Amino acid sequence: MKRYIYLISPQKIKGVEFYRELNNVLKTKKVKYFQLRLKKISNSNLLIISKRIKKITKKNNVKFLINDKPLIAKKAGADGCHIGQKDMDFIWSRKILGKNMIIGVTCHNSKKLALKAEKQGANYIAFGSFFKSSTKKTVFKANVKILRWAKKKINMPTVAIGGINSSNYKKILSNGANFIACSNYIWNNNKLDPISAIREFK
Repeated sequence: MKRYIYLISPQKIKGVEFYRELNNVLKTKKVKYFQLRLKKISNSNLLIISKRIKKITKKNNVKFLINDKPLIAKKAGADGCHIGQKDMDFIWSRKILGKNMIIGVTCHNSKKLALKAEKQGANYIAFGSFFKSSTKKTVFKANVKILRWAKKKINMPTVAIGGINSSNYKKILSNGANFIACSNYIWNNNKLDPISAIREFK
C-alpha cells in the first residue's frame, strides 16, 4: 500500500495519551512523514518530546521531521527538518544537517520559490493553502494548476497542505501531488478519533 500522508502534529502535545495515539495512527501504514510542529515551546522541551516521538516513528518506519529547527532535528536524531520562508535559511540548514538528511521547503503558491528550492537541493517542496485551514491563518492560496506544473517541471516530491480532508484529498492527488499534509482533520476532528480519521483516506 502506498503511503501518501504527510502528518503534522497537533499544536499542543498534552500528556502520554498523545504518544499512544500517534503510535496507533502510524500503525495504519498510511503515513510517510510525520512533522513535529510546536511553535510555543522551549528548545529543551522540544528535544524531550522529539526523542520520544523518534522511537515511535522509527518503530513504524515513518520519516520524522521537525519544523523550523535543524539543530533540534540533528540532536534528536530526526530524519530532517521542514523550513518555511521566514525560518532559518536553506544553506544554513543544510550545513547543520549535512547532505543525507531531509530538508523540505514551504513554497506557498510560488513557482519561483519552488525552482529556487530545487536549485538549492531541497528534498521536497510544499504548496498551499489549497483549502481553508483551521490550523494556521491562510495568507497564500494555491490551486491545482501549480501541482500540475510541478509534476512536469520539478524533479522532486510535492506536498499539498491546507484544509485537506477525506472529501477533497483525491482531487489533490489526481492533480499531481505526491503527498497530502493533514493535521486538524486527524487530531481535532469533531466526529472521528485519530485512528478512524486516518482510515478515511483510502
